[in-house]
Amino acid sequence: MKFTSCFCLMFVLLVAGCSEQSANSPSQSESPTPETVPTGQPTVAATRSESAVEPVVTQEPMEFKPLSGAVSTSDGAVKSSSESAAVQLSAEQKISVIMAKLKPLQVMLGAWRGTTRREYDGFKAVDVHEWVWDLRSQLNQPALASASDRSPYLKQASLTWNPTDSVFELTATDLNGLQRTFTGDYTDPVHEIVGPDDKLHRVFRLELTQTDESAKQAGGDRWQVSFAQQENNRYLLEVDKRRGTAAFRRFDTVSTQREGTSFALSDSSYGEKECIISQGLGTTSVSWKGKSYWVCCSGCKAAFEEDPETWIARAEKRKNEQK
Repeated sequence: MKFTSCFCLMFVLLVAGCSEQSANSPSQSESPTPETVPTGQPTVAATRSESAVEPVVTQEPMEFKPLSGAVSTSDGAVKSSSESAAVQLSAEQKISVIMAKLKPLQVMLGAWRGTTRREYDGFKAVDVHEWVWDLRSQLNQPALASASDRSPYLKQASLTWNPTDSVFELTATDLNGLQRTFTGDYTDPVHEIVGPDDKLHRVFRLELTQTDESAKQAGGDRWQVSFAQQENNRYLLEVDKRRGTAAFRRFDTVSTQREGTSFALSDSSYGEKECIISQGLGTTSVSWKGKSYWVCCSGCKAAFEEDPETWIARAEKRKNEQK
């Protein structure tokens, strides 16, 4: 009996010792706590087991931001801020913006006589052309338009402002009927100088380069044309050409002289003789419902006669905004 009791007591003590050892020993399947990683660095989780385990890299989340100055449209397209602003312009606002950009070029209005330096068939080409406001071809896209009797470069031309891309655009048809499209801006901004006659003369240089698509359609040669206003009564039309990636080289220069007297150039009010459409110097009187108004060119005259009430309303609104 005593022997049996002793044996049972030894067995109980042996089992208790094994349980305690098992509780204090780490499990082989347990993974140790990963080491602390500095903030902003990838965290690596790995075991300390003898078997090779490939570390797991956790990257920080990547944040995607819209391009600076860009907005998304309802169809998901992304437009630049300048393009978005142009899209949001009303028809009236667009017309005002375009005419304001073209207004400094009004010195070109009127009839001119141009002479090329390059000879054609043994003679220098001489053409007569006139610049006028074109307010009817595209109602929401005013332009300065020119028609020549035999200019080899600009038999027909239309110069306007693109508010979406913020560039001037010139569409020109040459003597052979080939049409080219140009875009560009001033290389010498519009400013006034005192001429030898002690009067203010407007000068500038507007450089326009033929677009890639237009050059392809025209056979490969790429043109560049520049209007270099020298004084109120004289400007140069400079024509450069290049093929491929070669530099532009001067092809011809057309010296242009105004026929008749020059227009006044002040951007301030011309009083009663201010053109009701362009705000330039009025040269021709027109009337509507017994009241007389002034226009500066045949283009403005045609636009007024087609829709006098619209232009009168715009002029009244402009005066009210200036008060």
